[in-house]
Amino acid sequence: MRYDAVPWVSEIEVMMKTRSITALVLLTILVMTNAGSHISAQTKRKTGPPKYAVAANTVLRLRLNDPLTSKKAKVGDQFRSTVVDPVYAKGIQVIPAGSIVTGHITHVVRASRKSNAGSLNVAFTAVHLPNDKTYALNGSLAQSGSADNEGEVKGKSSKKRNAAFIAGGAVVGGLINGVAGAGIGAGAGIGAALLGKGKEAEVKSGTEYNMIINRSLLLPEYKSAD
Repeated sequence: MRYDAVPWVSEIEVMMKTRSITALVLLTILVMTNAGSHISAQTKRKTGPPKYAVAANTVLRLRLNDPLTSKKAKVGDQFRSTVVDPVYAKGIQVIPAGSIVTGHITHVVRASRKSNAGSLNVAFTAVHLPNDKTYALNGSLAQSGSADNEGEVKGKSSKKRNAAFIAGGAVVGGLINGVAGAGIGAGAGIGAALLGKGKEAEVKSGTEYNMIINRSLLLPEYKSAD
């Protein structure tokens, strides 16, 4: 029997072909939609919010949270400091006041003879923002202009790295083999007087000082968690 002689056979073939084409079209649309969503998601992950460069040599004003002393400190000990003044990049706030900078002790000299006062050298590795975001950084203690007898570092900061806390809380630049030397850098008069007393370097909680960023870092605009 010839199938073309039976009308319903042709109708069935047409319906099957139509369904196959429809299914193929729907499958193609589904694949393209998923691919588009994947590409869109990848694009969003790659772009993200814009970031702004905080240049190397930028100086941050910090306030010490944890007291330090050369009598007990060990290399590797961590300490925290609070950012006093907000940091801006291209007019955009990227590090607000109240952020916490984490540092650690890199070198300790304990007071011994009267001619040898204690000193502490430190480095800074991270900043934790109030919105719970944490970013790595590379920072050093910056040489400061002067310090009072209460250990508060004051004055206009230079951009000199490799400074150290010495007896009395002063910051002296130009370490010699990791040891603060009298007569070196700003605040040398204070350093020279204290070095003759053989005191430990003790920096009180609440002491303000300067940190200098060694390498530029990219940060997004700060936005609160709310």
